[in-house]
Amino acid sequence: MAFPVTRLRRLRQTDPLRGLVRETRLTPEAFVYPLFVCPGEAVRKEVGSMPGVFNLSVDEAVEEARQTRALGVPAVILFGLPEAKDEVASGAWSDNGIVQQAARAIKSEVPDLIVVGDVCLCEYTSHGHCGIVRQGQGPQSLGAAALNPMAAVAVKPADKMKAIEVMAARTAGEPFEIVNDATLELLARTSVSLARAGVDVIAPSDMMDGRVASIRKALDEAGLTNTPILSYAAKFCSGFYGPFREAADSAPQFGDRRSYQMDGANLREAMREIELDIEEGADMIMVKPAMPYLDVIAAARERFDLPLAAYQVSGEYAMIEAAARNNWIDRERVMMESLISIRRAGASIIVTYYAKEAARLLA
Repeated sequence: MAFPVTRLRRLRQTDPLRGLVRETRLTPEAFVYPLFVCPGEAVRKEVGSMPGVFNLSVDEAVEEARQTRALGVPAVILFGLPEAKDEVASGAWSDNGIVQQAARAIKSEVPDLIVVGDVCLCEYTSHGHCGIVRQGQGPQSLGAAALNPMAAVAVKPADKMKAIEVMAARTAGEPFEIVNDATLELLARTSVSLARAGVDVIAPSDMMDGRVASIRKALDEAGLTNTPILSYAAKFCSGFYGPFREAADSAPQFGDRRSYQMDGANLREAMREIELDIEEGADMIMVKPAMPYLDVIAAARERFDLPLAAYQVSGEYAMIEAAARNNWIDRERVMMESLISIRRAGASIIVTYYAKEAARLLA
């Protein structure tokens, strides 16, 4: 029936009535809170482009994890800032790596908190790319990569600029390649190391072809058959990652990531990426970023039955914070509206820097 018999405003008259008929609901159980873990003790260093987000030493990360769980948020995802970097990302797969240390400490103090381990190499490589880099074309094994005279040289923060200059000189005027298959070996090794340290969920974000199958095989061979994989299955090469690269010190020092992260124009290719990761053994899938790719989230929800996550990335967070600080928007309202839009598009899991604050508002 049409107006005047049908009046849709009848159900919008009061807040309780609007709540009763609300189609999409947010709960703290849907959130995953990102933590950036760094060396040291009592370190709580704010990220300049992300107000309210910090680089945390392990002891501070444990306290943050404790607060997160107390608010009803079930999970954190860990990113590491190692003491030193090298060309084969040894800090990622070292049993005493910074994320491994944090995972053990958090699981000891907050055992019922789900710890997700991001698996990528960009924070740990001296060049900032997500895999092994070499000049020219053609496959290269991990053993061949290790023969590189710079591969075993750890780069301390004080020597970072010198290392960058060396890498830039080596790649100047020549093509470089992110070597897919050799990188898979490191991703698999990292995943096993993280799971043994207590990480509950392995989350590869590198966008190498075949990484889910390699990681699943390595976990199973290590007796870790019950460790699930949350794949960043559709991760787009996005300008919205800028603040994260400051937080994680992971910006590429030359070139960009277009040869492995997805072209933002391609929806059908995103569906192929997701389908392949599911075939390789992914237990959950993720779309990243979130708000600029709500159509991708909706299409994935319509097509696939696995649990679906979306990452409200650093640039999305930073834009809201910047606008709010200039009094251009109502911060809390826009924060919650952005989260509900991601949930409405179909994501059942939301990785967000607003997890704690949103959980407080939903309590």
